[in-house]
Amino acid sequence: MNAKLITAGVAVIVLGIVLSGSLFVVYETQQALVLQFGEWKRTIQTPGLNMKIPFIQDVVFVDRRVLDIDPPVEQVILADQKRLDVDAFARYRIDNPLAFYQSVGTEAVVEQRLNSVVNSALRRVLGNVTLLAVLSDERAQIMSDIQEQVNLEADRFGVVIVDVRIRRADLPEETSQAIFARMRSEREREAAEARAQGQEQSQQIRSRADRERTVILAEAQRDAQTLRGEGDNQALRIIADATGRDPAFFAFYRSLEAYRTAMAGEDTTLILSPSGDFFRYFNAIGDRVGDRVGATGGQPPAPPVPDDAPAPAATMPAAVSSAPEPPATEPPAPVLPETDPPAADAAPASPPPAAE
Repeated sequence: MNAKLITAGVAVIVLGIVLSGSLFVVYETQQALVLQFGEWKRTIQTPGLNMKIPFIQDVVFVDRRVLDIDPPVEQVILADQKRLDVDAFARYRIDNPLAFYQSVGTEAVVEQRLNSVVNSALRRVLGNVTLLAVLSDERAQIMSDIQEQVNLEADRFGVVIVDVRIRRADLPEETSQAIFARMRSEREREAAEARAQGQEQSQQIRSRADRERTVILAEAQRDAQTLRGEGDNQALRIIADATGRDPAFFAFYRSLEAYRTAMAGEDTTLILSPSGDFFRYFNAIGDRVGDRVGATGGQPPAPPVPDDAPAPAATMPAAVSSAPEPPATEPPAPVLPETDPPAADAAPASPPPAAE
């Protein structure tokens, strides 16, 4: 009885070991290769419970999810000879587990191989396009071409490239500095050109304004000379008419103007002969005053009273004088002649007022 139990226990243990070695589970994220002494027997791509020959067959699991690869930044030369630092990434899926296992074996190895493949495809495709195309709407077509070329080389690894994208595409630092310098020089050139055009327009406006100013001044001077000539002509005509009416008065007026001009300063000193022509009117006036004083008995003559002056009020005299009183009014003296002095017995008169 005990022997039977021991035998049954051993059989159960052996059966468990056999079952555990012959059963395996494939999950949704996996696919399996069944190998017998290293030789491929079958591929399992559906999830579930499967069986194999224990101790003879082995199972290799391969990931069936979409995996990522991140190649290093690659510097490429575009068709317009511009350098560009391209940072790209790709997504792939293991489509043929047997080819994948036979060619690369593991995911780490396939990632290294795909990095070089992606960078090579980037250099080939981007070397035929310009920077403007990379930065425009043509970028999607460029990515499609890169993906197609990578798939041609990745097919021998048993993988399929799902997507290829450019994360960043920057100019190298030295190229950026050169571009910035060129942009700065271009802007400075445009600024200098605009400044030169402004100065040219300023010179044109200034020269036009100067020309108009010269023309206006010339016309104004012409009109002023014309008006001045007409005024001088009219003044000479008026002076000629006035001189023709009374030459003696004009000579007397000219003498007064000469006196005013010669004696304008406060410290003016003239050393002239009293009998000269310059003082002929003063001498004539002095002779008339002397004769008048002698005629009035030593009293100075009374000043002439205007015709429209009011009559003085009647008052009592303070004292009676035996000397004859001077007349109340005197007729105005006649105008002195131009050359001959007046006679000694002429009536005294005040010098006529200066003409305004």
